[in-house]
Amino acid sequence: MIGIVSYLVFFFVIALILGVAVLGLNLQWGFTGLFNAGVAGFMAVGAYGTAILIGPSRDAVFGGFELPFLIGLVGGMAVAGVAALIVGVATLRLREEYLAVATFGIAVSIQLVALNWEYLTGGTLGLISIPNPAAGFTDGPLSQNVAYLAIVLAVVGVTYLGLARIVQSPWGRMLKAIREDETAAASLGKDPARIRLEAFVLGSMIMGLAGGLYVGFIGYVSPFDFQPILTFQIWTMLIVGGSANNRGALLGAVLVWAIWTSSGFVISRMVPPAMQVQSGALQAVLIGLMLVVMLLYRPRGLIGEEEHVSRHARL
Repeated sequence: MIGIVSYLVFFFVIALILGVAVLGLNLQWGFTGLFNAGVAGFMAVGAYGTAILIGPSRDAVFGGFELPFLIGLVGGMAVAGVAALIVGVATLRLREEYLAVATFGIAVSIQLVALNWEYLTGGTLGLISIPNPAAGFTDGPLSQNVAYLAIVLAVVGVTYLGLARIVQSPWGRMLKAIREDETAAASLGKDPARIRLEAFVLGSMIMGLAGGLYVGFIGYVSPFDFQPILTFQIWTMLIVGGSANNRGALLGAVLVWAIWTSSGFVISRMVPPAMQVQSGALQAVLIGLMLVVMLLYRPRGLIGEEEHVSRHARL
């Protein structure tokens, strides 16, 4: 029984951390129409930023400031925001698939930097011994994970409520108007380029927050934690749950992560040991099939957008 509880706590911690990243993507794509295919890259920036700020000192590696976890999270978000600002200024004039290709290339570049800039990131060895903020006031792995789950729930709650207020504000209505018809929004005196950039930066900062939460829980970060498959997973979570709906984003995160982990368990039991390495691709195939089915039969996701905004939305 304790083992089941321990696994469920671990499951929900990871699922909700990914849910934070999905919320950031939902702001960019669901509410603004920005096709960001570099989610993993911004999560990596936030993760490394947090790890450098809160981690212990290391020989020949930058960082080791041992700052409080909250400051580390905010710092990781700030670094992700700066990276998004640089990327956004360079790429947001592109549209749709061109923006997707550009942001995907940026994410791959970030991973390569993390892989080769050993002084900053530790290279292939990564950064280890990242302190868990729940370790100081808990006794045992289970209680520590429960305490960290409470931290993640608090962060998810604040992020969810904050985004709800944002999208209901005049600025949020501008996002939807630009998504529906950028030319019409510009004709009313708005600046679509600036607003799109602001949404891109804010969404990427939320992705950086997810990366920082991941580091605080796992206690380790390496370039191999943020490969392109992670971006694919997060996009699938958003599409399955329903874009432009934050409840759908969180539902999709939990559901897709449940399918991903359970399918991995089933495959590990059914596939011979000699083929275990190759069988990992079956998980991606399964998620891909689920994505295709959703797009064909329920393109708005399980929980679609609550309120349709016409092209003449009130600004």
